[in-house]
Amino acid sequence: MSSPVSAVCRQAAIAQTGCVGSPKYTELGAFLRSRRERIRPEDVGLVAGPRRRVPGLRRDEVAQLAGASVDYYNELERGAGSQPSEQMLAALARALRLTSDERDYLYRLADRPLPAHGGPRAHVHPGMTDLLTRLTSTPAQVITDLHVTLVQNPLAIALLGDQSGFRGKNASFVYRWFTDPAARRLYPEADHDAQSRSFVADLRAAAARRDAKDPEARTLIADLSARSPEFDDLWAQHEVRVRRDDRKRINHPALGTLEVNCLNLFSEDGRQRLLWFTPALGTDSADKLDLLAVIGTQLTDAPR
Repeated sequence: MSSPVSAVCRQAAIAQTGCVGSPKYTELGAFLRSRRERIRPEDVGLVAGPRRRVPGLRRDEVAQLAGASVDYYNELERGAGSQPSEQMLAALARALRLTSDERDYLYRLADRPLPAHGGPRAHVHPGMTDLLTRLTSTPAQVITDLHVTLVQNPLAIALLGDQSGFRGKNASFVYRWFTDPAARRLYPEADHDAQSRSFVADLRAAAARRDAKDPEARTLIADLSARSPEFDDLWAQHEVRVRRDDRKRINHPALGTLEVNCLNLFSEDGRQRLLWFTPALGTDSADKLDLLAVIGTQLTDAPR
C-alpha cells in the first residue's frame, strides 16, 4: 500500500503535468520540479532576464546545467522517462544544488544504489558547487581527498584535460600518476620526483583521517603498493603532508608550461577540496591563462 506522502506526490504530479507516467518515477518527477523551482538563476551563474514565467529555473536551464537534452529532462519531470543513470542522477544533484540527504532521496526514487563517498559520482557539497560556479575567470575543480575529480569548470578542463571519463581506480589521479605514464605529461619531468613524494604524503594524511577499515583508501593503497615500486618505496618512508597550497608547473599542449599557484579550500570533514589556480607572480602565466579562456578545449589532448 502506498504511503499518504506518495499519494500526494502522484496527485500533484498529475495535476501539474497532465501526464501519468510510471508510478515509480512520478514521485521522482515531482521532486525534481520542486527542487528546480526553489533555485534562482543567479544562484547557479545564469542571467535571470526580464521575462520569466516560472519560479526558479526553467526546465531547459536544468538540462543545460546537467548536460542533458531538454526533451530528456522534460520526460523525467513528467515521470514518463526511463530509469535515469547514476551519472545523470549525480549531474542533476549538482545542477539542483541538492543536500546530501536530498541526493540520497533522489537515488532511492530512481531505484539506484547510493554512490560511494569518494567515487567520481560522489556528492559535491552545494556550497562548493556555488563557489565553483562563481569562479569563472580562473581554472577550478572539486576533488576528493583521494584525488578523484568530481566536477571541473570549463577553464580547468582546458588546462588539465577532461577528467570525467575515468572510472574505478583510474578515477584517482594519484592512481594514474603511479600506474599510467601518460598521466605524468601534466608536469615537467624535472618535477616528477617532487610530485610523487607530495602525492604519497598527502594520501597518507587522507587515509589517516578516514576510518582505518575504509575500503576505498585501503584498496587504493594496496593496489598502488602492488603495482608501483616507486609508490611502495615512498609509502614506506611514512612522510605526511596535506597539500594545502602549491606552486607548480603545468604542461599545456598549446601554451607550453604555465607556472601557477594551486590553492585549496577543504570541506569540514576533509574529504573534498576545491582547487583553483592563479598565475605565479613574475611569470608570463597570467597572459597564458587569458589565452586559455580564448582557446578553451580546442587544442587540448585527450583526457589526461
